[in-house]
Amino acid sequence: MTRILVTVLGTAIFLANCQSSFAQQHEGHLNILWDEVQRSYPGLETREATVQAAQMEERFVFGERLPQLRLQAQNSYATYEGISGAFFPQPGLFNISGANGLTGPSWTFNTYASSTLEWELFSFGKYNYKSKTARAKTHSVQGEKDTYSLHLKKELSHRYLQLLLKETKLETNHHNLNRLNTVRSITSALSKAGLKSAADSLLATSSFNQALGDSEKLKGEKQAALIQLLELTNGKETNYLASVPRFLEPLKTPLNKTTEIDATHPVLTSLEERRKSLDYRAKSEASSALPSVNLIAGYAYRGVGIGNGGTVSDHWNDGFSNSVTNGLVGVGITWNISDLYTQKQRSGSLKKQAESEGHRYKQYEQEMQAELASIQYKLQRQYTEMEKTHEAQQQANAAYQMYLSRYKSGLMDLSNLLQIQILLELAEKKHINAAFDFWMLMVAEAELTADFSHLFTNL
Repeated sequence: MTRILVTVLGTAIFLANCQSSFAQQHEGHLNILWDEVQRSYPGLETREATVQAAQMEERFVFGERLPQLRLQAQNSYATYEGISGAFFPQPGLFNISGANGLTGPSWTFNTYASSTLEWELFSFGKYNYKSKTARAKTHSVQGEKDTYSLHLKKELSHRYLQLLLKETKLETNHHNLNRLNTVRSITSALSKAGLKSAADSLLATSSFNQALGDSEKLKGEKQAALIQLLELTNGKETNYLASVPRFLEPLKTPLNKTTEIDATHPVLTSLEERRKSLDYRAKSEASSALPSVNLIAGYAYRGVGIGNGGTVSDHWNDGFSNSVTNGLVGVGITWNISDLYTQKQRSGSLKKQAESEGHRYKQYEQEMQAELASIQYKLQRQYTEMEKTHEAQQQANAAYQMYLSRYKSGLMDLSNLLQIQILLELAEKKHINAAFDFWMLMVAEAELTADFSHLFTNL
């Protein structure tokens, strides 16, 4: 019984590990890197902070529709000489009132506290349009953040593909080094046996050294590409070598892909919400030219150190003893007649800006649609080219092995063999470049469709 339980438990653990391993392989290394970019890249955090700021601004605009309640209190020490006359209440003026026949000190304490309530009951839709403007701006900023996220996905894919390109070129150069080293060894042996001249040995060594130089250059380019990738991933690395086979031999893309630009694409969404924001602002400015109806109310407490008998006191606590309270409630209408002209011009300007954004939306939509159709057509041809270059590489490799056998048998000159080697090297580079161009087209298509799932799963 114990053996059976141990066997069952071991089988379950093995299956769980296999499932976990399969899931990791299916997830794709590029998807793992994107998770790290989302978690730690400062550019995304900047855009998120901008979205939060827009959301707070939206709540602020909503708060403007609430009743405005104001409180104030003051305690002062002042004279009380009064005189008749009139003046405009310009900034810098203060009010003093008094009566004749008062006795006592010329200075006394005063206390004043008040509370006012102002509530705009009717504004012809001004605040409603301001609220819609703020909401549209929030959506526009969110669209800009999503657009930046798409840009980052594209940039991450580009840098990852650059790293894979340099890695495959380095591996191909390694194969080239092995071939040239074999030729150099054979030529050296034949030269020592007197079957080949010393010049052939020097030529083979020269070709090998040139390949060594190319290897050092490619190592530098690969390391530079890795550094560029790590800048996005906060230093997180992944086993990119596992992506090399899929890079050189990608799966054929399905033919039933979307051929239309989605209206919810972040670029188009941002433009549309920006147009809406300008349109709502225009309507809000037009409404601002109309009168506003307000409910106003107030309550005040006032105390002074002057008694009812006309006696003045300079004691601080007497500033609270002689007091009165008052209340006020009413409805007021305010209307700036000049706004009928100025706000009309402002509203007209904003409407034209909104119209401009609408035309820009159509322009971007047409450009993106044409670009998507162009890329999808090129993708079909590019995959065919990649299949042919892969076949040509295999044929060139098989031909090289045949010519190498002829060279070993003394039936072929070294110069002719090295020319065949160059043709094989060109075939390998041609296939690598064709694969790279294919994946770059896939990245461009993913950006236009806002769907990087195929790339992130298969690389």
